[in-house]
Amino acid sequence: MKRTLVVLGLVAMLSACGSAVKLDNVPVVDRSGSGVDASKNANGAAVGQSTVASVDLSQSAQDAAMRATARVVYFDYDSYVIRPEFQSTVEAHAKYIRADKSRKVVLEGHTDERGGREYNLALGQKRAEAVRKALSLLGVAEAQLEAVSFGKEKPAAQGSTETAMEQNRRAEISYR
Repeated sequence: MKRTLVVLGLVAMLSACGSAVKLDNVPVVDRSGSGVDASKNANGAAVGQSTVASVDLSQSAQDAAMRATARVVYFDYDSYVIRPEFQSTVEAHAKYIRADKSRKVVLEGHTDERGGREYNLALGQKRAEAVRKALSLLGVAEAQLEAVSFGKEKPAAQGSTETAMEQNRRAEISYR
């Protein structure tokens, strides 16, 4: 058994070292400028005209901005009302989701450890639904949104301190 595992490990390691990329056949690109129309600039030097297509960076810049934006909305104890300080977070995500109709979002509702399992599942669902409704009111299509509850099953912070419980009362915005 041990010998079989060692052999399988070696085979896996050696297969990971292989590559389908052929480094012997590298294409040569003429960068001498002979194929480019040239004109003279103010100093008399030849200036080539670029044939490179422009790239629209708005989408990648928007994606980078969303990675920096918070994806968590926190709630008060026993509440599913979105606090005013998280309204800008919800608005930023609404704008991002509306920009691409193929984006799908799962809104995950969570609670702290206080209360029974059923109560916390219901409260987590109400928190996720509150964020879903806010996004919907901001123009996001219902088909792009799904609200689920994890109740107290997936805490963000362990412990029974008030700080830990504050971190667990949340709705997380997850892109699929």
